[in-house]
Amino acid sequence: MIRLVTVQDAPVLADVLRINRESLVPWQAIRPDGFFTADGQRRAIEEGLLDYERGVTSPHVILDDDCVVGRVTLSNVVRGPFQSCNLGYWVDAAHNGRGLGSASVREIVDLAFGRLGLHRIEAGTLHHNVGSQRVLERNGFVPFGVAPAYLKIAGRWQAPAATALQIPTHADRTARSVRSG
Repeated sequence: MIRLVTVQDAPVLADVLRINRESLVPWQAIRPDGFFTADGQRRAIEEGLLDYERGVTSPHVILDDDCVVGRVTLSNVVRGPFQSCNLGYWVDAAHNGRGLGSASVREIVDLAFGRLGLHRIEAGTLHHNVGSQRVLERNGFVPFGVAPAYLKIAGRWQAPAATALQIPTHADRTARSVRSG
């Protein structure tokens, strides 16, 4: 389950991020120490919520039994003829392998294509991040290339595999799950 992040989530997000700092290092940008504090998270959340009000991001927390265990965010929302955004997410390592990432991505995809009226969602994963690749595959994302030296992750410029999901693909996925369910 997901919900919009709130400033009140700052202390628990800081705790979860501190606990997961080492496990997230290979997959994220290098962050200053202040990012892992309640104040750092409060500032990041406030910025995210301002961008949410402007319609350029949709920042959510991932919940497990009402406990915050990660984040899932639509960012770089572009309107006009593009109607697209980027997807990012992470889950507390103690909760990996339980389907929370897949379910959260499914929920945010439904939000993107439903209420937000977007046409396309892009997500990138590093080639050795098999877990995230599985989450995206389960949700119908299709690889479409590699973005050379695109993101500075773990302190170096890396080339993530680019994947995307578009409305027709999403409709097909929904129809398949209804038929098989």
